[in-house]
Amino acid sequence: MKWGYWISLYIRTHCTARGLRTASIGAYDATLKQFRAYVEEHLDAKPPDAASASDILGYLQHLREVKGNGDSAVNRTVCVLRSFYRAMVAMGHLDPRSNPMMGFPTIRGVARKLPTVLTPEETQALLSQPPRDTVIGVRDRTLLALLYGTGIRASECAGLRQGDVDLKALTIFVTGKGGHQRTIPFNEQVADALRLYIHVRGAALPPAPFFVSRRGRAMSRAAIYDRVRRNARLARISKIVSPHRLRHTFATHLVRAGVGLVTIRDLLGHRLITSTQIYLHVTAQDLRSAADRHPIARLLGTVEHLLPEVKLPFQHRRFTRRSS
Repeated sequence: MKWGYWISLYIRTHCTARGLRTASIGAYDATLKQFRAYVEEHLDAKPPDAASASDILGYLQHLREVKGNGDSAVNRTVCVLRSFYRAMVAMGHLDPRSNPMMGFPTIRGVARKLPTVLTPEETQALLSQPPRDTVIGVRDRTLLALLYGTGIRASECAGLRQGDVDLKALTIFVTGKGGHQRTIPFNEQVADALRLYIHVRGAALPPAPFFVSRRGRAMSRAAIYDRVRRNARLARISKIVSPHRLRHTFATHLVRAGVGLVTIRDLLGHRLITSTQIYLHVTAQDLRSAADRHPIARLLGTVEHLLPEVKLPFQHRRFTRRSS
Protein backbone atom coordinates (compact mmCIF):
# COMPACT_ATOMS: atom_id res chain seq x y z
CA MET A 1 0.00 0.00 0.00
CA LYS A 2 2.78 2.44 0.93
CA TRP A 3 4.80 1.64 -2.20
CA GLY A 4 1.94 2.55 -4.52
CA TYR A 5 1.16 5.73 -2.62
CA TRP A 6 4.77 6.92 -2.49
CA ILE A 7 5.46 6.20 -6.15
CA SER A 8 2.25 7.91 -7.20
CA LEU A 9 3.03 10.90 -4.97
CA TYR A 10 6.56 11.13 -6.35
CA ILE A 11 5.41 10.97 -9.97
CA ARG A 12 2.46 13.38 -9.58
CA THR A 13 4.20 15.89 -7.34
CA HIS A 14 7.95 15.80 -7.75
CA CYS A 15 8.38 14.78 -11.41
CA THR A 16 5.58 17.01 -12.66
CA ALA A 17 6.88 19.97 -10.66
CA ARG A 18 10.30 19.51 -12.28
CA GLY A 19 8.71 19.82 -15.71
CA LEU A 20 9.93 16.43 -16.91
CA ARG A 21 8.75 15.19 -20.28
CA THR A 22 6.10 12.47 -20.48
CA ALA A 23 8.67 9.93 -21.68
CA SER A 24 11.00 10.75 -18.76
CA ILE A 25 8.18 10.49 -16.23
CA GLY A 26 7.21 7.12 -17.69
CA ALA A 27 10.82 5.91 -17.38
CA TYR A 28 11.01 7.02 -13.73
CA ASP A 29 7.71 5.30 -12.97
CA ALA A 30 8.84 2.05 -14.63
CA THR A 31 12.18 2.06 -12.76
CA LEU A 32 10.51 2.48 -9.37
CA LYS A 33 7.92 -0.22 -10.10
CA GLN A 34 10.70 -2.63 -11.12
CA PHE A 35 12.44 -2.01 -7.79
CA ARG A 36 9.14 -2.53 -5.98
CA ALA A 37 8.63 -5.89 -7.77
CA TYR A 38 12.15 -6.96 -6.70
CA VAL A 39 11.45 -5.99 -3.08
CA GLU A 40 8.17 -7.92 -3.07
CA GLU A 41 9.81 -11.04 -4.50
CA HIS A 42 13.19 -11.06 -2.74
CA LEU A 43 12.83 -8.89 0.38
CA ASP A 44 9.50 -10.04 1.83
CA ALA A 45 7.67 -6.95 0.51
CA LYS A 46 9.48 -4.46 2.73
CA PRO A 47 7.87 -1.00 2.79
CA PRO A 48 9.93 1.73 1.10
CA ASP A 49 10.92 3.33 4.42
CA ALA A 50 12.42 0.02 5.61
CA ALA A 51 14.74 -0.53 2.63
CA SER A 52 18.45 -0.31 3.40
CA ALA A 53 21.54 0.55 1.40
CA SER A 54 22.41 -3.14 1.47
CA ASP A 55 19.05 -3.96 -0.13
CA ILE A 56 19.70 -1.50 -2.94
CA LEU A 57 23.21 -2.82 -3.52
CA GLY A 58 21.73 -6.30 -3.78
CA TYR A 59 19.22 -5.01 -6.31
CA LEU A 60 21.98 -3.45 -8.42
CA GLN A 61 23.85 -6.75 -8.38
CA HIS A 62 20.60 -8.44 -9.45
CA LEU A 63 20.29 -6.00 -12.37
CA ARG A 64 23.82 -6.75 -13.54
CA GLU A 65 23.95 -10.54 -13.07
CA VAL A 66 20.35 -11.61 -13.64
CA LYS A 67 18.89 -8.91 -15.88
CA GLY A 68 22.11 -8.30 -17.78
CA ASN A 69 21.94 -4.53 -17.39
CA GLY A 70 24.99 -2.49 -18.28
CA ASP A 71 26.59 0.44 -16.49
CA SER A 72 24.26 3.01 -18.05
CA ALA A 73 21.09 1.24 -16.91
CA VAL A 74 22.46 0.68 -13.40
CA ASN A 75 23.47 4.33 -13.08
CA ARG A 76 20.02 5.45 -14.20
CA THR A 77 18.45 3.25 -11.53
CA VAL A 78 20.69 4.77 -8.84
CA CYS A 79 19.78 8.29 -9.97
CA VAL A 80 16.05 7.52 -9.89
CA LEU A 81 16.20 5.89 -6.45
CA ARG A 82 18.30 8.76 -5.09
CA SER A 83 15.80 11.30 -6.42
CA PHE A 84 12.85 9.26 -5.12
CA TYR A 85 14.10 9.00 -1.55
CA ARG A 86 15.33 12.59 -1.51
CA ALA A 87 11.82 13.72 -2.52
CA MET A 88 10.24 11.61 0.22
CA VAL A 89 12.51 13.27 2.78
CA ALA A 90 11.67 16.72 1.41
CA MET A 91 7.93 16.02 1.60
CA GLY A 92 8.20 14.86 5.21
CA HIS A 93 7.35 11.20 4.61
CA LEU A 94 10.79 9.86 5.52
CA ASP A 95 13.25 10.68 8.28
CA PRO A 96 16.58 11.77 6.77
CA ARG A 97 18.38 9.15 8.88
CA SER A 98 16.23 6.42 7.29
CA ASN A 99 17.15 7.42 3.74
CA PRO A 100 18.94 4.36 2.28
CA MET A 101 20.57 6.54 -0.38
CA MET A 102 22.23 8.77 2.20
CA GLY A 103 25.96 8.14 1.90
CA PHE A 104 25.35 5.56 -0.80
CA PRO A 105 28.61 4.48 -2.45
CA THR A 106 29.50 6.12 -5.74
CA ILE A 107 28.80 3.93 -8.73
CA ARG A 108 31.44 3.76 -11.41
CA GLY A 109 30.75 6.25 -14.14
CA VAL A 110 29.95 5.12 -17.64
CA ALA A 111 32.81 5.43 -20.09
CA ARG A 112 32.01 8.14 -22.58
CA LYS A 113 32.14 6.97 -26.17
CA LEU A 114 32.89 9.20 -29.10
CA PRO A 115 29.81 9.70 -31.29
CA THR A 116 29.67 7.98 -34.65
CA VAL A 117 28.76 10.41 -37.41
CA LEU A 118 27.99 10.25 -41.11
CA THR A 119 30.54 11.25 -43.68
CA PRO A 120 29.63 14.06 -46.10
CA GLU A 121 29.08 11.41 -48.81
CA GLU A 122 26.75 9.39 -46.57
CA THR A 123 24.89 12.53 -45.54
CA GLN A 124 24.36 13.52 -49.17
CA ALA A 125 23.13 10.03 -50.04
CA LEU A 126 20.64 10.14 -47.17
CA LEU A 127 19.31 13.61 -47.96
CA SER A 128 18.79 12.76 -51.62
CA GLN A 129 17.12 9.38 -51.00
CA PRO A 130 13.43 10.36 -50.55
CA PRO A 131 11.66 10.85 -53.91
CA ARG A 132 10.53 14.30 -55.02
CA ASP A 133 7.35 13.18 -56.78
CA THR A 134 5.23 12.16 -53.76
CA VAL A 135 3.97 14.07 -50.74
CA ILE A 136 5.53 11.52 -48.37
CA GLY A 137 8.82 11.75 -50.24
CA VAL A 138 8.86 15.55 -50.04
CA ARG A 139 7.96 15.34 -46.34
CA ASP A 140 10.78 12.88 -45.59
CA ARG A 141 13.27 14.94 -47.58
CA THR A 142 12.29 18.03 -45.58
CA LEU A 143 12.39 16.08 -42.31
CA LEU A 144 15.94 14.89 -42.98
CA ALA A 145 17.06 18.34 -44.11
CA LEU A 146 15.69 19.95 -40.95
CA LEU A 147 17.22 17.36 -38.60
CA TYR A 148 20.65 17.63 -40.20
CA GLY A 149 20.42 21.37 -40.90
CA THR A 150 19.49 22.41 -37.35
CA GLY A 151 20.55 19.51 -35.08
CA ILE A 152 17.21 19.40 -33.28
CA ARG A 153 16.12 16.32 -31.34
CA ALA A 154 13.44 13.94 -32.62
CA SER A 155 11.12 14.98 -29.76
CA GLU A 156 11.62 18.65 -30.65
CA CYS A 157 10.88 17.87 -34.28
CA ALA A 158 7.73 15.94 -33.32
CA GLY A 159 6.52 18.91 -31.25
CA LEU A 160 7.11 21.43 -34.04
CA ARG A 161 4.03 23.47 -34.99
CA GLN A 162 3.30 25.48 -38.11
CA GLY A 163 3.60 28.71 -36.12
CA ASP A 164 7.08 27.70 -34.92
CA VAL A 165 8.50 27.94 -38.45
CA ASP A 166 9.40 31.46 -39.59
CA LEU A 167 10.40 31.42 -43.26
CA LYS A 168 11.02 35.15 -43.29
CA ALA A 169 13.47 35.18 -40.40
CA LEU A 170 14.72 31.67 -41.35
CA THR A 171 14.29 30.34 -37.81
CA ILE A 172 12.40 27.65 -35.94
CA PHE A 173 11.24 27.81 -32.34
CA VAL A 174 11.55 24.58 -30.34
CA THR A 175 10.98 23.42 -26.78
CA GLY A 176 13.73 21.10 -25.57
CA LYS A 177 14.51 19.10 -22.46
CA GLY A 178 13.13 20.48 -19.22
CA GLY A 179 10.90 22.89 -21.12
CA HIS A 180 13.88 25.01 -22.23
CA GLN A 181 13.02 27.00 -25.35
CA ARG A 182 15.34 28.28 -28.03
CA THR A 183 15.27 29.77 -31.52
CA ILE A 184 17.43 28.06 -34.14
CA PRO A 185 18.40 29.58 -37.49
CA PHE A 186 18.59 27.65 -40.75
CA ASN A 187 19.93 28.44 -44.20
CA GLU A 188 18.20 29.04 -47.53
CA GLN A 189 18.59 25.43 -48.68
CA VAL A 190 16.60 24.20 -45.68
CA ALA A 191 14.11 27.02 -46.22
CA ASP A 192 13.52 25.87 -49.81
CA ALA A 193 12.77 22.35 -48.57
CA LEU A 194 10.36 23.71 -45.95
CA ARG A 195 8.54 25.88 -48.52
CA LEU A 196 8.11 22.97 -50.91
CA TYR A 197 6.74 20.74 -48.16
CA ILE A 198 4.25 23.40 -47.03
CA HIS A 199 3.15 23.78 -50.66
CA VAL A 200 2.48 20.07 -51.21
CA ARG A 201 1.08 19.50 -47.72
CA GLY A 202 -1.29 22.44 -47.81
CA ALA A 203 -1.82 25.46 -45.63
CA ALA A 204 -2.25 24.98 -41.88
CA LEU A 205 -3.11 27.10 -38.88
CA PRO A 206 -0.26 28.09 -36.50
CA PRO A 207 -1.20 25.52 -33.77
CA ALA A 208 -1.30 22.65 -36.28
CA PRO A 209 1.55 20.10 -36.30
CA PHE A 210 4.14 20.83 -38.95
CA PHE A 211 5.03 17.26 -39.94
CA VAL A 212 1.97 15.08 -40.43
CA SER A 213 1.40 11.41 -41.19
CA ARG A 214 -0.57 9.95 -44.09
CA ARG A 215 -3.72 10.40 -42.02
CA GLY A 216 -2.98 14.03 -41.29
CA ARG A 217 -1.97 13.49 -37.68
CA ALA A 218 1.15 14.78 -35.98
CA MET A 219 4.17 12.53 -36.52
CA SER A 220 5.33 10.95 -33.28
CA ARG A 221 8.92 10.69 -32.12
CA ALA A 222 8.87 6.97 -32.96
CA ALA A 223 7.56 7.67 -36.46
CA ILE A 224 10.37 10.17 -37.09
CA TYR A 225 12.94 7.57 -36.00
CA ASP A 226 11.33 5.04 -38.32
CA ARG A 227 11.45 7.34 -41.37
CA VAL A 228 15.10 8.21 -40.79
CA ARG A 229 16.10 4.54 -40.46
CA ARG A 230 14.05 3.52 -43.48
CA ASN A 231 15.60 6.13 -45.76
CA ALA A 232 19.08 5.23 -44.49
CA ARG A 233 18.52 1.58 -45.42
CA LEU A 234 17.28 2.58 -48.88
CA ALA A 235 20.37 4.79 -49.28
CA ARG A 236 22.51 1.69 -48.50
CA ILE A 237 24.24 3.30 -45.54
CA SER A 238 25.82 0.56 -43.45
CA LYS A 239 25.77 2.56 -40.22
CA ILE A 240 22.75 2.64 -37.94
CA VAL A 241 21.24 6.06 -38.65
CA SER A 242 18.89 7.85 -36.28
CA PRO A 243 17.78 11.44 -35.64
CA HIS A 244 20.31 11.61 -32.79
CA ARG A 245 23.11 10.47 -35.12
CA LEU A 246 22.12 13.29 -37.47
CA ARG A 247 22.38 15.62 -34.47
CA HIS A 248 25.92 14.33 -33.83
CA THR A 249 26.72 14.78 -37.50
CA PHE A 250 25.39 18.35 -37.49
CA ALA A 251 27.60 19.31 -34.54
CA THR A 252 30.71 17.51 -35.79
CA HIS A 253 30.49 19.05 -39.25
CA LEU A 254 30.17 22.50 -37.66
CA VAL A 255 33.30 21.88 -35.57
CA ARG A 256 35.20 20.89 -38.72
CA ALA A 257 33.93 24.06 -40.39
CA GLY A 258 35.50 26.13 -37.61
CA VAL A 259 32.35 27.08 -35.67
CA GLY A 260 33.02 27.76 -31.98
CA LEU A 261 31.85 25.42 -29.22
CA VAL A 262 29.79 28.11 -27.48
CA THR A 263 27.76 28.69 -30.65
CA ILE A 264 27.27 24.94 -31.15
CA ARG A 265 26.22 24.59 -27.51
CA ASP A 266 23.51 27.20 -27.98
CA LEU A 267 22.31 25.63 -31.22
CA LEU A 268 22.06 22.19 -29.62
CA GLY A 269 20.42 23.51 -26.46
CA HIS A 270 23.07 22.14 -24.09
CA ARG A 271 23.11 23.70 -20.65
CA LEU A 272 26.78 22.90 -20.04
CA ILE A 273 29.68 23.35 -22.42
CA THR A 274 31.07 20.02 -21.23
CA SER A 275 28.25 18.28 -23.10
CA THR A 276 29.39 19.95 -26.31
CA GLN A 277 33.10 19.28 -25.91
CA ILE A 278 32.67 15.69 -27.05
CA TYR A 279 32.42 17.03 -30.60
CA LEU A 280 36.05 18.07 -30.47
CA HIS A 281 36.98 14.50 -31.34
CA VAL A 282 38.80 13.83 -34.57
CA THR A 283 38.23 11.04 -37.05
CA ALA A 284 40.73 8.71 -38.61
CA GLN A 285 40.79 10.94 -41.68
CA ASP A 286 41.64 13.97 -39.54
CA LEU A 287 44.46 12.03 -37.87
CA ARG A 288 45.85 10.89 -41.22
CA SER A 289 45.74 14.44 -42.55
CA ALA A 290 47.57 15.70 -39.46
CA ALA A 291 50.23 13.01 -39.79
CA ASP A 292 50.79 13.88 -43.46
CA ARG A 293 51.33 17.53 -42.58
CA HIS A 294 53.98 16.76 -39.94
CA PRO A 295 57.29 18.56 -40.67
CA ILE A 296 59.23 15.33 -40.27
CA ALA A 297 58.55 14.76 -43.97
CA ARG A 298 60.99 17.49 -44.95
CA LEU A 299 63.35 17.27 -41.96
CA LEU A 300 64.25 13.61 -42.10
CA GLY A 301 67.10 12.77 -44.44
CA THR A 302 66.62 10.10 -47.06
CA VAL A 303 68.80 7.22 -48.19
CA GLU A 304 67.77 7.36 -51.82
CA HIS A 305 71.42 7.88 -52.85
CA LEU A 306 72.31 4.40 -51.65
CA LEU A 307 72.51 1.85 -54.40
CA PRO A 308 70.54 -1.37 -54.01
CA GLU A 309 73.73 -3.49 -54.20
CA VAL A 310 75.52 -1.54 -51.49
CA LYS A 311 75.60 -3.50 -48.25
CA LEU A 312 75.75 -1.61 -44.99
CA PRO A 313 77.62 -2.95 -41.98
CA PHE A 314 75.57 -4.08 -39.02
CA GLN A 315 77.29 -1.38 -36.97
CA HIS A 316 80.46 0.68 -37.12
CA ARG A 317 83.64 -1.07 -36.00
CA ARG A 318 85.01 0.25 -32.79
CA PHE A 319 88.60 1.52 -32.97
CA THR A 320 90.78 1.08 -29.93
CA ARG A 321 94.12 2.86 -29.35
CA ARG A 322 97.00 0.50 -29.36
CA SER A 323 99.47 0.89 -26.60
CA SER A 324 103.02 1.52 -27.81
